[in-house]
Amino acid sequence: MNKLGVLGAGNMGSAIMKGVKGSGAEVEIHAFDKDGEKLAALVEYGVIPAKSEKEIVEDCKYVLLAVKPQVLGNVLDEIKDSVSAETVFISICAGISEEFIRTRTIPTAKVVLVMPNTPMMLGLGASAMSTDGRTTDEEFAFAKSVIGSCGIVEVIPIDKMKEVIAINGSSPAFIYLFAKGFIEYAGENGIDEKAALNLFAQTLVGSAKMLTGSGMTVDQLIKQVSSPGGTTIAGLDRLYEGQLVQDVKNACDSCTKRAYELAK
Repeated sequence: MNKLGVLGAGNMGSAIMKGVKGSGAEVEIHAFDKDGEKLAALVEYGVIPAKSEKEIVEDCKYVLLAVKPQVLGNVLDEIKDSVSAETVFISICAGISEEFIRTRTIPTAKVVLVMPNTPMMLGLGASAMSTDGRTTDEEFAFAKSVIGSCGIVEVIPIDKMKEVIAINGSSPAFIYLFAKGFIEYAGENGIDEKAALNLFAQTLVGSAKMLTGSGMTVDQLIKQVSSPGGTTIAGLDRLYEGQLVQDVKNACDSCTKRAYELAK
């Protein structure tokens, strides 16, 4: 049975542990967090609490790094003497490179990088993953099964892990801001905001399914909704006037730039 050690029992770390246990996979999960209450809450899911970071690394081949990126360096300093050539790190720390992890542990460390997103907490995550080429196919498959227990996974080149942050990691916040405009508009025009939220949220779900399952391109889907001279065209004209697509690209550029800054 594979042993998965988890450093960090916050929202994302806990979601992954619950996802793995809920999948029925035969995985023994050990976890450590400085907040003992978070660990205690996971015992009912079959998670085994550890007394220290070092204990996790000494007992488990696979180590999920689920702490905040800004404290990861200190965590790696604590465990570096316990890291072996067999240790496989699965990092969900945004903007952290495989080189950073190796520099703080051992030069030959095996690293799998993951960019998850918060819908993982509902089992609806969309995670980008990459391998550094040092993991075996079996090791990477296990890491993929761990992350895949909470949603879908797409494998991308490791040198694009910072660029992908905007696409799936940060984009939920961008979508929520977009939704805010529709919900506020509803309230300003006498429509119950809860009803508007439900309608718009379900529209997002349906639109997402159309993007992935209709076989149409994005431009074709836009055209399908847009009758000539109709209401949708009138609204689209304002969005084009405001350069919505370029604004989205600019937001993604800013997100990526910040990721590179944090990685230094």
